[in-house]
Formats: sequence, C-alpha cells, structure tokens
Amino acid sequence: MKDNFYKRKKEKEVVGLMIDIYAKGHKGLKEECRELKEYAFKRVDLCPFMETKTFCSNCKVHCYEKDKRIMIKEVMRYSGPRMLLHHPLLAIRHLIESKKEKRNGN
Repeated sequence: MKDNFYKRKKEKEVVGLMIDIYAKGHKGLKEECRELKEYAFKRVDLCPFMETKTFCSNCKVHCYEKDKRIMIKEVMRYSGPRMLLHHPLLAIRHLIESKKEKRNGN
C-alpha cells in the first residue's frame, strides 16, 4: 500500500513538472495546461495498475480521452528533453525506470 502511494506521488511529480515546463514554453496555453494537470492527476489517482507499472507512458491501457492523450503526448515530446536541464536527476531516474520496466515486459 505504501509503495502504491509512493508510485502515485512520483508519477504526479513527473507529469506535473513536464506540464509546467510545457506551460512555461507555451504561455498562451496556461488554462489548458492547468486542466490537463488536474486530469492527469485524477487518472493517476484512479489507476488500477499502479502496483504493476511505474509510469503511465509504459501502460498498455490508455485511459486518457483522445484529446487529452494527444495533448499529453505533445507535452512529453516538448518537455522530455528539457527535463534534463530543469530536473536532471529526476529525468535520469525516470528514464532508467522506464527502460527497466520495458525490458521486463510490464
């Protein structure tokens, strides 16, 4: 149970920071980014697979609505490389955990 709490907290931290980076680079989308962050946090809170996965990007079930999924992919493409500049340790840990999970077939 404690592990799920930690995983959810980390997932929210990573996605929240990525959305913040995107919002800072796209000033005209402030409201859309706020709504996307709220939506993403709700999805993390409701995830039934948290015990068996590390990050939403590695999940085989896509629970985001189509428009939100398109936007979060855009956010990640933009923010992913910038995470190395803004939050290098978090970005490297995320990359390592994601690769490890994909290698294990989860």
